[in-house]
Amino acid sequence: MSSRRILATLDLAELARLREAYPYRPNARRINAYENAARWIGINVERAQDLWLDRTPPLRILDLGCGAGYFLYVCRFVGHEGLGLDTDEEPIFRGTTELLNVHRVVSRIHPQVPLPDLGEKFDLITGHRVCFHRVARAPNGEWDEWASAEWKFFINDIRTRFLKPAGRLLLDFNPRPDGSSFFTKKLRACFLSEGARIFRSKGLLAADPNQRPRFKQTRRKIDKSL
Repeated sequence: MSSRRILATLDLAELARLREAYPYRPNARRINAYENAARWIGINVERAQDLWLDRTPPLRILDLGCGAGYFLYVCRFVGHEGLGLDTDEEPIFRGTTELLNVHRVVSRIHPQVPLPDLGEKFDLITGHRVCFHRVARAPNGEWDEWASAEWKFFINDIRTRFLKPAGRLLLDFNPRPDGSSFFTKKLRACFLSEGARIFRSKGLLAADPNQRPRFKQTRRKIDKSL
């Protein structure tokens, strides 16, 4: 999979015009940086390759917190179809997903609240740089975030309502402010109890809690019955 080839399919002039329409916001460095298509295409090519998406038959993918839509755009380039889910708080994301023709559902993920019915199930559900588990920020800058009960509810909702029998859920987390892993001792135990395969910042779960999924997906494991 070539980042250069994918980048060549983008209308960079139109991306620049989007930035003029939606100027930089103060104190929003991460959001502002999404105009750098070359950087984000490269990052999302790596994400797709980590899941072997350049070597698998076509999948139906749901991307939670799809942001600007670059991940789903890369996935489409290698033959997959996708749907994003995100809030509509960032105008630049609205403009970019429209430009990239990335379809999305506008919704927020709340603790212990089922996701909206999307009318289908998916082979792969992803969440990159996950932050929907952050509930509120304390005066000292630390986040109040989901505990094990909220994660178990979320994982069960995904498994029972959105994943095909051979489907996978990939969650990739930011490090904590002090540089430590998202996976504290309690959260690691929680995810492992749900059958997760944990690798660095990522937790990969199967639709079946009794199975430990692999990042490399083989053709025979992809269920096309649903």
